[in-house]
Amino acid sequence: MSIASGRTRTLANRLLFPALPPDESLPPLVGSPELSAELYDFIALGLRAYVVPWWSRLSRYDKEFLPELTTVLAEVIREFDGRLQAVDMPALLLRHAPTLITQHYRDFRSAQRKLATSYASGGAASLPQLFHQLQPHMAVSYDGRLDTEYFRQLVDHVLRVCLPPADYNPPAERLIVREILVKLLLNDIVPKITQPWFIYSSILSLLQLHDQARLPDPPRSPSPPAATAFSFHTLLVLVLSAIQAVSGACLVLINTYKHALGTIKRVNTSHPAPASPQHYADAPLSLLADILSLPHRAAAATLLSTARLAAHFSAPFLDRLLPHLLAAQLSPASVLALTRTAKRTLFPNGYPGPTPIEPTPDEQALLRARLVAWRPAGALPARLLPLLLGPDPSHTLDAALDPLSSAPCNVHLVLFLLDLFLLELFPELALPPSAGTGPDAEPSTPSHGSSFVGRDGDSLAAS
Repeated sequence: MSIASGRTRTLANRLLFPALPPDESLPPLVGSPELSAELYDFIALGLRAYVVPWWSRLSRYDKEFLPELTTVLAEVIREFDGRLQAVDMPALLLRHAPTLITQHYRDFRSAQRKLATSYASGGAASLPQLFHQLQPHMAVSYDGRLDTEYFRQLVDHVLRVCLPPADYNPPAERLIVREILVKLLLNDIVPKITQPWFIYSSILSLLQLHDQARLPDPPRSPSPPAATAFSFHTLLVLVLSAIQAVSGACLVLINTYKHALGTIKRVNTSHPAPASPQHYADAPLSLLADILSLPHRAAAATLLSTARLAAHFSAPFLDRLLPHLLAAQLSPASVLALTRTAKRTLFPNGYPGPTPIEPTPDEQALLRARLVAWRPAGALPARLLPLLLGPDPSHTLDAALDPLSSAPCNVHLVLFLLDLFLLELFPELALPPSAGTGPDAEPSTPSHGSSFVGRDGDSLAAS
């Protein structure tokens, strides 16, 4: 399968494979040729930005070092891709991840209630300090500062598992790859995605996409002008308007029924029934209940209980439907679009862009105000909204955003999710040193202990 062919040599050809003829395809990284090409371009941009400037001063005419680094990164990506295929994504994203987010909301609100009490040393302890006591993580301090050595050891463990001994043992390439990945995590990714304004902006983008993809409402004819006296013309207009409204509603119902019937058929044919119920709907419902505080309002609590009862009785079908919908969202096209977006964000002009200007406090407050003022479009959601959010929806939505308003607390959530994801990909990271990863494995000994959060929130020794 050709990835890069023709006479025009791409950046990946020139930089990563200088000895490869222009008309010869690059070695595949993953199953999709388009995604492989994007990943090679991503690697080339990263090496050109972070390695070439200083390496060219040491060895200006060397043409072998970058291809060697590419070999190491390619091995890691291929191992990641193989392990991703074996991960139980429905369990990870529908059960374990929502449980961690739910716990984040509960612990944040618990810490919030302890402010100005004896639990907070008479008000001396801040909210991040109280939250850190509830969710301690050795890689982050209470004020959100990350431990560089933790991430170095973490990435080094991953490289040891992914690379063959011939590529792992030479320290030069491995340490450079490790430092590049650590820099991306500590300086570019985690500090940005944990900012409340970034989370608010991301949620707004998702809501706007949802509104654009929403099915249109049934067409409505303009209201006839008020007649001063009854006439046959007025009666005819009313009858025709009623017929048009009913026919429009019927068309929407027919389309919805056909779409639902087609989805049910695809689910029943492509996803066999699990041997035992997985109850994938339980954790998302619990998360929704905690985010919107549904148990604290009678009407919302009733709807929540009804939804849980319906989910329990329809668990065999939901355990097939939810993985089907999740697989549609994680399609190769979605992963390709995400890779392209990440590349444009990190390298907007082919090089690292300037550090984005953080929104001012007024602009951040405006982002939150837009989220609080958001309402779903359509007649049916508008009628259900007071039942879910209570008589003051703005107050409920504002309270739902509070647990995401502290960057130090958000750092804890991101690290626990990262640990969860890595443990699903590399379960050997949870093994004690004596277990190793194979008969010839010799785990490196970190300078301090490392721990990774398990599926159920337990701390598991990694070294």
